[in-house]
Amino acid sequence: MSELVKTQLNDAKASMDKAIDHTDYELGKIRAGKASPAMLDGIMVDYYGTPTPLAQIGNVNTPDARTIVVQPWEKSLLNAIEKAIKEADLGINPQNDGVIIRLNVPPLTEERRRDLAKKAKAEAESGKVAVRNIRKDINEKIRKLKVDGVSEDEMKTGEAEVQKLTDAYIIKVDKLYEAKEKDIMTV
Repeated sequence: MSELVKTQLNDAKASMDKAIDHTDYELGKIRAGKASPAMLDGIMVDYYGTPTPLAQIGNVNTPDARTIVVQPWEKSLLNAIEKAIKEADLGINPQNDGVIIRLNVPPLTEERRRDLAKKAKAEAESGKVAVRNIRKDINEKIRKLKVDGVSEDEMKTGEAEVQKLTDAYIIKVDKLYEAKEKDIMTV
């Protein structure tokens, strides 16, 4: 196989790794009834006029399976953090005691579990679409290598390798989804 085709395969693998990481990150944000600091990822707090990620202005930890504690480094930020959490609409009410903000994660109802499983399935489907789009882009790049003197056989071999990669990454997305679904449906 020519170096040009190998380069495209390496690009495909790197891009697909990023797609898997992104899918894993998005699935991690879906709450599964257990408290997780990742549930607060993406929450931006007004820090002296600048939107700042919550994790950069305080400690976020889970003392037990049902509680998240946010301890800001500056007590003056408690109200801003509380407001940002309420605006994020997580379905959890923050409790501000003047020192820390405590979030009690309620147990999920069966209906809510099914909704979250659907949301996880949609995220997994997005991950699969991303992997397939990468396959399409890389296959187009491989076809364009004909101009650079790459033979038809090498192009076919390259496309077959891209398909093998795609299949492997689709399986990885399925495994991430299955693990998340099991996590969500476990009472």
